[in-house]
Amino acid sequence: MKTTPDSALSRYHAAMSRRNFLRGLGACVALPAFSSLLPTRMLGATVAPQLATTATGAPLRTAFVFFPNGAIPARWWPTAAGEGDFALSPTLAPLAQVRQHVQVLGGLAHHNAEAGNDGGGDHARGNGVFLTGVRLNKSATDIRAGVSIDQVIANHVGHLTRFPSIELCCDSSRKSADCDSGYSCAYQYNISWQSPTTPMPPESNPRLAFERLFGAGPHGERAANAQRRMLERRSILDFVLADARSMNQRLARRDQDKLDQYLTGIREVEKRIEHAEQFGPNVDPDTPTPAGIPAQQAEYVALMYDIMLLAFKTDSTRVASFILGHDGDNRSFSEIGITEGHHDLSHHQNIPERVDKVATIDRWYVEQFGKFLARMDAIKDVDGHSLLHNTRIVYGSGNADGNRHTHDNLPLLLAGAGGGSFRGNRFVKHGNLPLSNLFLNLADTAGVTGLERFGDSTGRLADV
Repeated sequence: MKTTPDSALSRYHAAMSRRNFLRGLGACVALPAFSSLLPTRMLGATVAPQLATTATGAPLRTAFVFFPNGAIPARWWPTAAGEGDFALSPTLAPLAQVRQHVQVLGGLAHHNAEAGNDGGGDHARGNGVFLTGVRLNKSATDIRAGVSIDQVIANHVGHLTRFPSIELCCDSSRKSADCDSGYSCAYQYNISWQSPTTPMPPESNPRLAFERLFGAGPHGERAANAQRRMLERRSILDFVLADARSMNQRLARRDQDKLDQYLTGIREVEKRIEHAEQFGPNVDPDTPTPAGIPAQQAEYVALMYDIMLLAFKTDSTRVASFILGHDGDNRSFSEIGITEGHHDLSHHQNIPERVDKVATIDRWYVEQFGKFLARMDAIKDVDGHSLLHNTRIVYGSGNADGNRHTHDNLPLLLAGAGGGSFRGNRFVKHGNLPLSNLFLNLADTAGVTGLERFGDSTGRLADV
């Protein structure tokens, strides 16, 4: 039978399925892990043992995973604190197989996300404060947050990898201007901030995220395609800079200032190209490029987790953030029999049926996270430990009780041992301390020095 373009396209998309993606994930041909090269020569980057590495010299990775709309507290928290002998709550039950790698963190808060004199806008604050710990300027146009902790760490270790950090999300559509009670949409759709006025927009398309990391095209052609694209971009930048310098001589002072701001952005792109060039050809994993955004939410979430895992495994980056859904997200979950919007249900007014549905969504998100942790735990790192052992992942929400929009006792988990810095299989109650305190611990173990305060921190956590 003659092949039609439509049937060929269908077979192509089938070949790009997540099943094939995962099958290929186990056969990556990234640079091999030679233990004899530890601790000073790691996966294409030269590192010092004390800088962004574990005690064995393996790369130390850091990730932040954000889920929307808080949780049902009574279903989230274990009944008693302790180490090794506490019972997992109904929501956290899917973590049973990986509980030895997970801490449940109680008593941590983001008081700068509370209303104070700013009134409504808890969803925008839930996102914007989550990794910054600062009070946001309430405006749709005058954006002021703070540098997020992932970027603080990336600024310290980002020169060791091709990408200082990656930002991912499962929000396939984004809004602009005013999103929540007078707060800019920039707050509600971003958790990562390069500066108080510059968010790091996450990528929502798995194909684009994959191609950014490894290049476009099939395996075997990506490195050359990435190199070609880099040369084309450099050629374009050279032309723009030459044209701008010529134009600058004919402009008035005010326009020269505007042009200088524009050229600053161009130079930043040029610096990123120069940084990438230091690492030579792109890593080219023997993994099919994802076709795009899957129709099923579970597949979408899992695929983005897999891309983050692959980025860590190939040492393409050591810092990542992942927004499962922005706070206020009203996505329905028909896959698990819930047709109402998540945000609408989160204002459950203690109606048992609605509470049950929100708790089911909370558990569904934890289940996806647990599967991701299991995949990380199954992959051996360069030092013989698992990839999960040499990573630390903060999983949580910027709201605590979505029904009341509270920001104390946030639902939080810390997964991974960070190369041995943190202990798992425990539930620790910290007693109404800033979440920013934990961020200081994470910065310390990443080798960041001189950071005495972050956000609203009051000190380091004593028991992590």
